[in-house]
Formats: sequence, C-alpha cells, structure tokens
Amino acid sequence: MKPAYSLLLALTLLTAVPAATAQQAPASPYHTRLGVDGPIILGLGAVNGLGLYLVQQKDGATEAELAALNKNDVPKFDRFAAGNYSTRAQTASDLLCYGSLVVAPGLLALNEPARGRYGQVLGLYLETMATTAAMFTMTVGTVYRLRPFVYGPEGGAKRTSKITTNSFFAGHTAHTATATFFAAKVFHDFNPSSAAQPFVWGAAALVPAAVAYYRMEAGKHFLSDNIVGYAIGTTVGIVVPQLHKSGRRPGYSFSPVQGLNVNGHSYGGLLITKRL
Repeated sequence: MKPAYSLLLALTLLTAVPAATAQQAPASPYHTRLGVDGPIILGLGAVNGLGLYLVQQKDGATEAELAALNKNDVPKFDRFAAGNYSTRAQTASDLLCYGSLVVAPGLLALNEPARGRYGQVLGLYLETMATTAAMFTMTVGTVYRLRPFVYGPEGGAKRTSKITTNSFFAGHTAHTATATFFAAKVFHDFNPSSAAQPFVWGAAALVPAAVAYYRMEAGKHFLSDNIVGYAIGTTVGIVVPQLHKSGRRPGYSFSPVQGLNVNGHSYGGLLITKRL
C-alpha cells in the first residue's frame, strides 16, 4: 500500500463513527476530531521526516576518534555497557520491539469494548507512535553520542558507520514502551473495573524493560539512553490517550467578557469560573 493511501486510511480511522452500527458500539472514553488530530498527525509526520533527514546527514566516528576512546571517560553508571557487543541480543531486542508494535494494539482487538471502537483506537495509536517517532528522530538527528560497542574491538565496519553516533536516546525502548503503555492505558479506560488491570500494567512495564536489557547487551545503548527512552515512551503512551479523554475538562473554564460598567465605561476581560 502506498504511503499516501496508508495515511489517508489512518486519518479516516481516527474519526470514523460507523453510523450503521452506532447503536451496538459501546460509548468511547475518547473524543477525536479530524480537524484537530489530522493536522497533528501530518505535522508529526513532517517533523519525523526532518529528523530522519538530519540522521542521514550525520557522520560516523573516524578511526582516530575510535583509537582515542577510553572506557574510563564514560560515566560510571553507564560504564558497564561500554564494549558490549552481541548480535544475538540485538536480534532479541528487534523481535521484542517490532513484535510489540503489532501485538500491543492487536491485543486490544480481543477486548470487546475496545473492539467496538477499534477504528478510533488505531487512529489514536498512530498519533501516539508518531509523537514518539518525531521526538526520537529529532533527538538522534541532533545529538551525537557514540554507541557502547565502539568501545570494544568487535563490530567490524559498523564501528565507523553513521549508526555509531545514534546512541541517545534508545529508540527501540521508547517505541516499545509507547506501544505497551498505550495498550494498557486504552484497556484501562475501556475497562476501568477489570480485575486484569495489574497484569496488563505489569506486562506493559516488563516488555520495554526487557528490550532495554537486550539493547545494552547488544552494545547499542547505555543505561542512561534506555532510561530516557523508557521515560519518554511511557509518558507519551499514557498522555496522548489521556488528552483525548471525553469530558476531560478541568474544574476551571475561561470565556471572554465585555460590556459597560455603571459609569458608562466599556470594559473587557477574561471570565474564569470553577465548577463545584
């Protein structure tokens, strides 16, 4: 499927309200609008494209830079990962990460309340993942930090490739956390009284933690890279759906006011009210 058609389908899913089945479909805890969420997704896509362009413009480490590397220059809390290299761990992290991007939203289709609004859920998922992707590509495209494996002799030609400077922050961990915590958040909002809540949130936390472990074993990221990636992914996965909650209005409301006072002078301002 061509990218343009894929994006059009995603935007359609975001705001689709099936008129023919509206009576059967359960009420959604979320509110989405094409006029608001559509431009946001397009904007995030543009930012992501810019980030990818910046990543491509980066240069890898030179032989001279590699020869001058010293593990003792790495902060102590990150030093244990310096020199790690494992293709097996990299494969494991890839499988967990890419698998979670499909499995996490897929599992929501098995939940009856969420399945009734699955088009909207998929649209929200796209917006959520696009948010993390934009943050990740722009950061990696502008921040230079050597990966842990370049501090060791293994890696071959990879040690001087462009990917060597893409250590901060951990994209696999961030995207996995976004996917799993999004799924947990959506499950929670559609099933607030479910007894499965602790298991769902526990799984959401464990999967990206496992990805982070394998990324360190593979020599792709330091501990600090993974902590930042985990925090960003978790935050985005929870906050984006929360921002779309129906009736998610604060106790305060704001409205402009204007008129004439008792002396005949005009006035204008902002009326602030609080619901009790």
